[in-house]
Amino acid sequence: MEEHHVDIHYKGLRNIAYMTISNITVLGSGVMGHGIAQVSATAGYNIVLRDIKQEFLDKAMEKIRWSLDKMVSKQKITQQEADSIYSRITPMVDLAESVKDAHLVIEVVPEIMELKKKVYAELDAVAGTDVIFASNTSTLPITEIANTTSRPDKFIGIHFFNPPQLMKLVEIIPGQKTSNETVNITQNYVNSVKKQAVMCRRDVPGFIINRLFIPMVHEACYIKDRTGATLEEIDSTVKFKMGFPMGIFELADFTGMDVIHKATTEMYLRDKKVIRPHVEIEKMFNEKKLGQKSGEGFYKYSDDKYERVVLSEELADKCNPIQLVANILNNAAWLITNKASDMEEIEKAARLGLGLQKPLFETGKNIGFQDIVNELNSLAKQNGQFYEPDPLLVSMQ
Repeated sequence: MEEHHVDIHYKGLRNIAYMTISNITVLGSGVMGHGIAQVSATAGYNIVLRDIKQEFLDKAMEKIRWSLDKMVSKQKITQQEADSIYSRITPMVDLAESVKDAHLVIEVVPEIMELKKKVYAELDAVAGTDVIFASNTSTLPITEIANTTSRPDKFIGIHFFNPPQLMKLVEIIPGQKTSNETVNITQNYVNSVKKQAVMCRRDVPGFIINRLFIPMVHEACYIKDRTGATLEEIDSTVKFKMGFPMGIFELADFTGMDVIHKATTEMYLRDKKVIRPHVEIEKMFNEKKLGQKSGEGFYKYSDDKYERVVLSEELADKCNPIQLVANILNNAAWLITNKASDMEEIEKAARLGLGLQKPLFETGKNIGFQDIVNELNSLAKQNGQFYEPDPLLVSMQ
């Protein structure tokens, strides 16, 4: 096992600390959990994959084996490497046993605050005092969870994207009491598993990616109501005029309405200004129209294979993207104004996390910031303060 030396910048003093992280426990063996376990084992870490039932673990290990076999067949790794990676992952049900030798625990349990707090109460009681806790939450506040433990300084958010084996981006979110040392160790770990980190410097609802993406899904629904544009026309303008890899409704179906509804609820609960929920999302969630995974969301799907919706530049010309651009840029500007991020990090996050082929602020510049601010002011007059332009956008006119 190679040692991962950590270069720590602590309270302004730079010194080399030899904290060796070699043992990682991943709590939760679902899609994200077993993906993070595989990625970490591939980087040379010893992994304990923990879940509450053996059958969950058996299923997860099968999926890891399948994924590694696929990489062997594509000649990305050798059979020997695949066997070595697989052997570094130990499935385990007993919580205390699973964290006995851990240096870092990555928690990947469902996005339910009470469940997370319950897991951390159990974990805090059995883990060694030096163990760092990292939550893979995509929307829940890090500080609130951290404060339920005895080690808020050793608690951090580490948000991988689905699927972890392929997605390059990881958001790192320090809580209010997270130490510089914990931040540096986490950054070092992310680099070591060949991922690119973006730092959300403040524990704000939605962090960076969900703060850009989730409100945009709702705004697209409002645009459909306001303009009478079809799903395909709106999706075409998102793809061809905003540089997204697919349309916003298509992306929502791909993500899952359960995920979007949960993120919406959590974000809206904590900040009414971040999101203007459209009734359609909750309705689809209640009707189990979850998107691709259930066979129907905004679009209908005939089987398990991912079908692309037919979009075109011709359809894109029928829908003006200005209100969608205004929505995503207003949230991006909010992140900068509130010192949660900066323009460079936001563009990096959008490129790696949303697959944007064109920088957000470049799209804004092409449309014209004055027109965008005017559009937001006009929407605010009709629909209230949610649309009020951020001071940064106003200053860019």
